[in-house]
Amino acid sequence: MDAIRVDKWLWAARFYKTRSLATDDIHKGRVQVNGNEVKPARDVKPGDTVAMRHGGLTRTVVVRALSDRRGPAPEAQQLYTETEESLRLRAEAQELRRMGTEPALSLHHGRPTKQDRRAMDNAWDSRWSASLDS
Repeated sequence: MDAIRVDKWLWAARFYKTRSLATDDIHKGRVQVNGNEVKPARDVKPGDTVAMRHGGLTRTVVVRALSDRRGPAPEAQQLYTETEESLRLRAEAQELRRMGTEPALSLHHGRPTKQDRRAMDNAWDSRWSASLDS
């Protein structure tokens, strides 16, 4: 086997859980082979560069081997080599997620008390009057 469909290779290399998910991302323009947007039937061969966008991160790999069956993860990892730049960008993104703010820190107060709700209701009425005399 000297070439295989890109959607089948992405599935066999375990980048996507199903071939239809790989095909959907290819149709959305999230997968490029050698810098060009492709169709699912485009053949890839060893030495090709495949770039995939997942979320806000682009992952770039070089095809090392071909397989048309989905095997175990260690076997799938033998099908590609991730580029140094892609590894660096993934590490930076992971560090940003780790150093991100704690969502609970944005909460200043808990649920408003009855007194707080009354204060909000009174503030609303005085601020957003529809009368012309104010």
